[in-house]
Amino acid sequence: MDQTLIALVMIAAMLTAVFLRAPVALAMGGIGAAGYMALSSAPALLSYLSSAWPDKFMSYELAIVPLFILMGNIATRTGISARIFAASNAWIGHYRGGLAMASVAGCAMFGSISGSSLATASTMARVALPEMSRSGYSGALAAGSLAAGGTLGILIPPSVVLIIYAMLTQQNIVKLFLAATIPGTLAVIGFTLAIMVWVRLFPEEGPRHARASFKTRLRALAGVWYVVAIFGGVLGGIYGGLFTPAEGASVGVVVIALAGVLTRSLGPKVLLDCLIDTAVSSAMIFAIVFGADLFNVALTLSRMPVALADWVGAMGLGAMTVLMLMIVFYLVMGCVMDSLSMILLTVPVFFPTVMSLDFGLTPEAQAIWFGILTLVVVELGMITPPVGMNLFVIRAMSREISLGQIFRGTTPFIVSEFSRIALLVAFPGLSYWLVQIMN
Repeated sequence: MDQTLIALVMIAAMLTAVFLRAPVALAMGGIGAAGYMALSSAPALLSYLSSAWPDKFMSYELAIVPLFILMGNIATRTGISARIFAASNAWIGHYRGGLAMASVAGCAMFGSISGSSLATASTMARVALPEMSRSGYSGALAAGSLAAGGTLGILIPPSVVLIIYAMLTQQNIVKLFLAATIPGTLAVIGFTLAIMVWVRLFPEEGPRHARASFKTRLRALAGVWYVVAIFGGVLGGIYGGLFTPAEGASVGVVVIALAGVLTRSLGPKVLLDCLIDTAVSSAMIFAIVFGADLFNVALTLSRMPVALADWVGAMGLGAMTVLMLMIVFYLVMGCVMDSLSMILLTVPVFFPTVMSLDFGLTPEAQAIWFGILTLVVVELGMITPPVGMNLFVIRAMSREISLGQIFRGTTPFIVSEFSRIALLVAFPGLSYWLVQIMN
C-alpha cells in the first residue's frame, strides 16, 4: 500500500475513533502502532518503543508539567479561587456587569497558576455562578463569561499546552511564555469590552450592586498576595534568568503550599489528595503525549508532513490562504477535542508546512507566532457551539442554565475572539514583540 494512503487511512481511523469517544491516547497510540508496523515492521516498532519512551519520560519539558499541575491542584483545593473572585469583585463588581468582569479577571488570575482551561472554568464557576445568580444576572451572561474566561487557562503562562508545543517544535519555553503575555492581555480586554457592550444592550442582565468600601477592597487584595507572588516572582524570575522553568515551577509550588499552610487550608489530607490528583492528571497527559508521539512517528515514516508541505507549495496557494484553512480546521476540531490532544495531533503535521511558507518573519518569530495563534484558535474552539468543551463544563456546574442560554451567552465572546485572531494575523509582532525586547 502507498505510504501516503496509509497515512490518510491512519488519520481517518483516528478521527473516527475520537468522534466515537474512544480515549484519545488509545486512539492515537493504537492506530499509530498499527501504522508503524504497516510502514516498517513489528520488530522495528518494539525497538522504537524500548528506547523512545524512556527518553520521553526523562524529557526536561515533561518534567515541568507535573509541577505546574500540582500548583494548580493546590490552588483549587485550598480555596484560592474564592479569594481571587472576592478580590476581583471587591474592585470592579459594583459596575453594571461587574460580576461577569470580575469572573473574567478571576479566571485570568487563576489561569496564571493553573495552566488548564477546563480546570479554570470549572473551579471559577463553583465560586462565581452562585454569586451572579443571587445578584440577578442572566444565565446567559454568567455562563458565557465563565466559559470564555476559562479559556485563558491554556494561554496565560504558565501553560501546560505551551510547554507541549515547545517540546514538539523545539522552541524555547521562556520565550513562548513571554510571547503569550500580550495576546493573553488582549483576551482579558476583549472579554471585558464584550461584557460592557452586552450590559449596555441588555442592562437588566447584569445589574449593579453595592460598592465595597476601600477597607474591604484592601482586605480582599491582601488575600491574594500569593497569586501576585507566583505570577510576578516566579515568571519574573524565569524571564529574568534567575532560574529555569522547572526551578520556577518548584518555587511556585512552594509559595502556594506555604500560602495554604498559613491560611490553614492545606493539611496533610488535602496535600495527599493534591498529590494523587497530580499523579492521575500527569499520567493522563503523559499517555496522550506518548500516544501522539507514536502516531506522529508513524506519520513521519510515511513522509506525509513533507508531502503536505510540498503539495501546498505546488498548489501555489498564498501563505495567508493556507493559514486560514488551518484556522478553520482548528475551529472545527476544537468542538470535539481537548486543546492538548489537538496540539499533539496537528502541530507535527502543520508546523513543517507553516515553516515552509513565507510570512516575512524570521524562523524563530514565525514558530512563536504560529504557536500563539494556534492556542488562541484552540481557545475559540472550546467555546464554539454546539459542542465546545467549556460549554459543557459550565452546563455541568449549573443545571438551571440551559444549553440554549449558554450558547447565546458565548456569542459576544466569540466575536471578541475572532477580533483577536484577526489582530494576531494582521500584526504578528503582537506575539513576539516582548521576546524581541527581552533578547
